[in-house]
Amino acid sequence: MRIRNKWTFVHESIYNKRMTLSLHRLRTLREVARVGGIIAAAETLHYSPSTVSQQLETLSRDIGAPVLERVGRGVRLTDVGRIANEYGKELLEAEQRTVAAIEQARQGLAARLTIGVFATAAASLLPAVFQELAQRYPEIIIESEEVGVEDAVEGLRDGRLDCALMLDYPDAPEQWSADLSVVPIGIDEIHLAAPAGSGLGQEVSLTEMAGEDWILSGTTTYYGRAMRTACRAAGFEPVVRHRLDGASAALALVAAGLGVTFTSDLAKIFSPLHSVETIRLAKPLQNTIVIVQLPHTAKRPTVRAVHSAFHKAGESLGLRPPIETHSS
Repeated sequence: MRIRNKWTFVHESIYNKRMTLSLHRLRTLREVARVGGIIAAAETLHYSPSTVSQQLETLSRDIGAPVLERVGRGVRLTDVGRIANEYGKELLEAEQRTVAAIEQARQGLAARLTIGVFATAAASLLPAVFQELAQRYPEIIIESEEVGVEDAVEGLRDGRLDCALMLDYPDAPEQWSADLSVVPIGIDEIHLAAPAGSGLGQEVSLTEMAGEDWILSGTTTYYGRAMRTACRAAGFEPVVRHRLDGASAALALVAAGLGVTFTSDLAKIFSPLHSVETIRLAKPLQNTIVIVQLPHTAKRPTVRAVHSAFHKAGESLGLRPPIETHSS
């Protein structure tokens, strides 16, 4: 006769069933770990907090142990949760490779893709991209999310993003990781934006602007750091009176006469008419618009179709072809 103790009775349901792991629930767990809480994860995943909680409760039942534990008013991953999060990343990456292979094998282009973007690209490039895809590939559905560089890279690796449209400044290049594929889309020229009637003329040396009040993004942003690097290369540290990350807000302050800022061809869409002057820089500055993704994602036919749509959108807005070829 088999002797079954209390421990056996409690855990027999775990021993008698095969552990199955839902990729969707693992992705939810990774998002909770990334943002540090259920409510924050619910916002980025576009779920209700209760839905996120239910997903993780189900994952805990699937695994046979809790993946989260309460700490004060928040939560943190248990030891089991940390293992599931760490090794779940490999399963999610395998899922993405499988999707890429299936897309290459089947006929027709159809997918729902999530693209990370910066605000200026969202306002200037995305409408033209959507129009191009709607005409040529109506079964490719695009969703977009505004992200910074760090969030974009994390989102690509987690599978939350399929690709990301980012900026790369030659004078302050982003050190992209070797596990990423970077495809240039076009060159976006950078100019000086000054209040109308500034008397600066059609072209100005950046060095001449050393004594001006500046409106720049904060140093926590790649754009803010790159523009400060440009000023230092011109021989001065900018006096930043207003730290704003949004191009539209920065240009509105320029229009009000509160300082000068950098703008670009793409950012012209935010420039108030008749109250802001766009002035060429004697020593040209530029940034490269790039699409960043994982290498296997770059092989997906649907993603390549998106690349083509961004190229066409860039050309229609006057972006120059990229000079250098990045890894792809």
